[in-house]
Amino acid sequence: MVAINGYLLLAGLLLFASVLGSTVSTRLGLPLLLLFLLVGMLAGEDGPGGIQFSDFTTATLVGQLALAVILLDGGLRTRTETFRVALRPAAVLASWGVVATAVPLGLFATWLLDVDWRLGMLLAAIVGSTDAAAVFALLRNSGVRLNQRVKATLEIESGANDPMAILMVTMLVEMLLHPEQSSPLRFALMLVSQMGLGALAGLAGGWVLARLLRRLKLAEGLYALLILSGGLLIFAATNLLNGSGFLAIYIAGLIVGNRRSHATEHVLRVMDGLAWLAQAGMFVVLGLLVTPSHLLDHAWEALAMAVFLILVARPFAVATGLLPFRYPVREVAYISWVGLRGAVPIVLAIVPVMMGVPDSLLLFDVAFAVVLLSLLVQGATVPTAARVFGVEVPPRDEPVDRREVWVGGDAALELLEYLVGAGSAAEGRHPDDIAADFGEPGDVRCVAVTRAQRLVRLQPASRLAEGDAVWFAAPEALAEPIARAFGAVSGGLSAHAGFFGEFVVDPSCRAGDLALNYGFELPGDDADLDLQTLMLNRLGRGAVVGDRVSIGAIQLTVRRMDAAGNVVAVGLKVPQAGER
Repeated sequence: MVAINGYLLLAGLLLFASVLGSTVSTRLGLPLLLLFLLVGMLAGEDGPGGIQFSDFTTATLVGQLALAVILLDGGLRTRTETFRVALRPAAVLASWGVVATAVPLGLFATWLLDVDWRLGMLLAAIVGSTDAAAVFALLRNSGVRLNQRVKATLEIESGANDPMAILMVTMLVEMLLHPEQSSPLRFALMLVSQMGLGALAGLAGGWVLARLLRRLKLAEGLYALLILSGGLLIFAATNLLNGSGFLAIYIAGLIVGNRRSHATEHVLRVMDGLAWLAQAGMFVVLGLLVTPSHLLDHAWEALAMAVFLILVARPFAVATGLLPFRYPVREVAYISWVGLRGAVPIVLAIVPVMMGVPDSLLLFDVAFAVVLLSLLVQGATVPTAARVFGVEVPPRDEPVDRREVWVGGDAALELLEYLVGAGSAAEGRHPDDIAADFGEPGDVRCVAVTRAQRLVRLQPASRLAEGDAVWFAAPEALAEPIARAFGAVSGGLSAHAGFFGEFVVDPSCRAGDLALNYGFELPGDDADLDLQTLMLNRLGRGAVVGDRVSIGAIQLTVRRMDAAGNVVAVGLKVPQAGER
């Protein structure tokens, strides 16, 4: 019992230190995942903790379990409209992109390390895929809002590229250990099995879990356990059938998350904590596994590999993969930069060690060092790079918080919280008067107002002041229009005016009429088009919020879109000198 309690004390202490250290991580601008790794390394044999840990089997088990939980949580939070925007380009990056990254990197590793080409290619395959844990965590917690096309491409790619990476690692390990059994047909069948069974199992399992979630009546805390246990069941069963469990559990989470039910909110809140626990535990264990002094032995090789990966191999793969989809150069550059490496390469690097591949510890140490450099350099610059490459868009007009209260069957009451911004249309008004501005009478109702964190008893003479929090019961469709009434105004302009423009125009407006009003002419073919069609023709691809087109002296920016992908509002402004 003393030994057991000692292990529990150690585990609790490491996680506790990691979570408390998140405040330091935020102030320094470092990714939290990097902090978890560093805590594990400091607790390891070369650090002050001095813990001797070299159990690759346990580390693999922890890594696989944690990645499954993280992918499930990522799927639950991914909306289906994300796939409308970026499914095909992300699928290309998740397949061709992994190969196109690994091949030049493998040739470089073979030359740099002076090893057998198969070993060089194996190292490249290990670090060739982006990591879902790193991408999901950094994109969603960095405080930056990317345009939907970039964000969707990165998230779908990281969630779907594991099968290709696993296949390449498996293929190269087999070529090193059993070259007589290797054949192109065998590997092709393996790829079809990984992708096909993974997709089918995810679709079937997600449908079953979504149905159970809607039909079963459980204690609130059990819904998340139902989804978690069901997801792990899908993950393990798919792996046993030679499919991709990672792909299956991601798709299952996607289906469950997009079929709302009375339990959805409870599931998401619990899964958020479980995903953080999985990330912290996994990176701490992986940090314990590595010996920092060994990393220093191969520091310059790892640095050269990381530089080549970040500046050559990844940009080549992204540029060639996205070429048919006409992504702007700045978006291609940003997607190339945010090719984050994380837990997946480390877990894959354990495979050759456990299989007894010669020089596999060299591969593990170099792969681990490459991950550290990726998190330190790329992970720490996610927000800065978004501004540099111009892929950041202003925060959406949306509530600061929302709650769902299910009142029976498929009926839910949506509660939306708004903060009164300085100079906003809501400041100085009664909340009931604001509610009357939206929808039909009775569609929007004020249910609570708090001021300085105290509940305000509303009177007929009550007026809202800056900083007040107002809760409305309102349909989801009215969430954004209400939010615009609460948005802060500076210098007479809304916060979005600098990005989208001072005016909002109807996308069905005839382009020629707009040109006439602003004193310039358009060619006849363009003049007869509505603004949405003209913008899509100029862009040559599907539009997302933030896409810009210049006609004559004015600049048009997509301001809002509906769920079907149609432009519903266009911002208009005259560009100033130096603007993009």
